[in-house]
Amino acid sequence: MYSAKISASTIPVSEELRLQKLSEYEILDTPAEKSFDDFAQLAADIFEMPNAVLGFFAENKVFTKAVIGDQLDSNLQQHIFDSLKATGDAGVIEVTQQFADVSQSSIRFIVGAGIKLTDDLSLGAIIVYGDHPSIATPHQLNMLNRLAEMISEKLEVRKALRKTLRAQDDRLHVLIHDLKNPMTTISLQSELVSRIPDADERTINIAGKINHQSKRMVDNLNQILSSARKENGSFKPQKNKIDLRELLSNSIKDLEIVTRDKKQFFNINIDTPVEIFGDEVKLSELFYQLLHNASKFSHAESKIQITHQINENLVTIAIKDHGVGLNEDDLDRLFIKFSRLSSTPTNHENSNGLGLIAAKMFTDMHKGKLWAESEGKDKGTTFFVELPIK
Repeated sequence: MYSAKISASTIPVSEELRLQKLSEYEILDTPAEKSFDDFAQLAADIFEMPNAVLGFFAENKVFTKAVIGDQLDSNLQQHIFDSLKATGDAGVIEVTQQFADVSQSSIRFIVGAGIKLTDDLSLGAIIVYGDHPSIATPHQLNMLNRLAEMISEKLEVRKALRKTLRAQDDRLHVLIHDLKNPMTTISLQSELVSRIPDADERTINIAGKINHQSKRMVDNLNQILSSARKENGSFKPQKNKIDLRELLSNSIKDLEIVTRDKKQFFNINIDTPVEIFGDEVKLSELFYQLLHNASKFSHAESKIQITHQINENLVTIAIKDHGVGLNEDDLDRLFIKFSRLSSTPTNHENSNGLGLIAAKMFTDMHKGKLWAESEGKDKGTTFFVELPIK
């Protein structure tokens, strides 16, 4: 059996309310997160133990969010979590005796702290354990309590941040709807211009490009709307077999007006088709943004090179320019909204960083990686996109 020291009285809590809170924090049935792994590792370090587990109460079960070292025996883990679940305060339960009634009899030390909200509702617990006896000092227990409070604070900040982001999404939706109407009108009017019987070839060509770009703008606005709503299915990529070389060529055509004005040249060093399974619309936007970015930060009459490398089930596309380059601080802030970089576009083009944010989002949706490398100012930049082939 075990002996336990509980520093707070047992308080009945509502399972329904607990599940509601966990849903608000978006905890249950979510993938691992480094921050929770870090909390578990810190807890283990406090007591100089090799093992720790951080979990949340889900009805009569425990949803494990982080594990350091060996997994605790399921029966013993459930028993300890149940004890902490009944604790109204973030009290520490210290267990130091041997256990004769559990399968994992090698455990000789367990200490845990409940993770609670300001209304005394316990949501989860963090537990540290090891196979050698030890005595927890008051200082260590206070540190564990503080760590549990920090986890609670993280959850509150996370909830507030996501609430703010949703409010921003709502405003974004209104703005996009207001923008779509005039863009649709421009598209229709340019199409009518191209059909004028006496229109010359140059007028028809310009009207066609206006029509193409305005339609692209409407498509992009629709993509932003669908991607901002994670709750609807359109956020997930609709994957089909696509040829990356053809997709890159089409993105370059969309930039024809920009590159012609700056007399720039894109060189695709991909001789054979490179087929992957991906969302054609989202990947087109991803590479359009990266190619447009390379053009903006490259000088007139410069060449931008596009190469690829295949390694097992991964393909890496490299977009290398010989432009203004990036310093280390720029590289750290590259994918942060509205961050100001030391580099500026070479022809005073508008740049707010949102294009790279969109590119990063579309890369993440395909479970890929996006990063940049630069040797410094005026030494150019290379963007790398790594994507799974299947």
